[in-house]
Amino acid sequence: MKTAFLTGITGQDGAYLAKFLLEKGYRVVGLVPRRSTVDRWRLEYLGIADEVEYRDGDILDLASLMRALKATQPDEVYHLAAQSFVGSSWEQPILTAQSTGMGVLHVLEAIRETNPAIKMYQASSSELYGLIQEPQQSEKTPFYPRSPYAVSKLFGYWMTKNYRESFQMYCCNGILFNHESPLRGLEFVTRKVTHAVARIVAKKQNELRLGNIHAKRDWGFAGDFVEAMWLMLQQEKPDDYVIATGKTSTVEDMCKIAFDYVGLNYKDYLVIDPDLYRPAEVDVLLGNPEKAKRELGWAPKTNLVELIHMMVEADLRRVAKG
Repeated sequence: MKTAFLTGITGQDGAYLAKFLLEKGYRVVGLVPRRSTVDRWRLEYLGIADEVEYRDGDILDLASLMRALKATQPDEVYHLAAQSFVGSSWEQPILTAQSTGMGVLHVLEAIRETNPAIKMYQASSSELYGLIQEPQQSEKTPFYPRSPYAVSKLFGYWMTKNYRESFQMYCCNGILFNHESPLRGLEFVTRKVTHAVARIVAKKQNELRLGNIHAKRDWGFAGDFVEAMWLMLQQEKPDDYVIATGKTSTVEDMCKIAFDYVGLNYKDYLVIDPDLYRPAEVDVLLGNPEKAKRELGWAPKTNLVELIHMMVEADLRRVAKG
């Protein structure tokens, strides 16, 4: 039985990845920072909260990371933990740099000092591309980060490559484009939309406030994307991969899909709020997943319409239950 060690296990990707790995027969251990309470609702939603082992520790505390790795002896580490909301990174740039940037370095150092043979997956982001330099972004497209979050992710990306080349460690960057699910937090635009739709249907809300509805994103299903994370660590040699659907849609398109599903016209409820625009906007993101398809045999299974319908259904059930 292989052991996988996950940071960020209580987040969206962590929960789906934990479920995927358990189904593969892995022992799954999650790093959980010591807080007054630990929110495991996503793991409970997927019915796996009791199948996962938990270790106290924090990505900002190298000593606790090293103790956790020594105690669990993992074969694979999936580093997913971060301050992951782009909008908050302008309000908390130092925290974002520490958790999203330095957190990666702490994980790399912990692996190097305990067992350099451990394979590591680093959760990179399409936000690295920012002010896009090519119409469709691949592993060779130059980066131009446009937020403190993206700059911090860029630090983690290059540190991962540097440790791979300097210490011959098996480290991979997964450059994941937007991936959503019913487990997304309410601060993310897709879930904000689907949750609003459910509340509007239930007469608990009468408008949806958004910023730049013309921004284009390449949206996929998080449950599909976690398979690619695992596939990266099963290859003979480590490398970096773009994980995306290869299709882009506007925020407005996504809204229309969500409202159409319940028979409503989104234009009757949508309010544009200038305060919700980013200080530096990323207008378009469109990934080129050809390398992942060719080398990993990976392809997305869920399209945007199916994804948004899935999320609306989940939020309709949640709102109905109160």
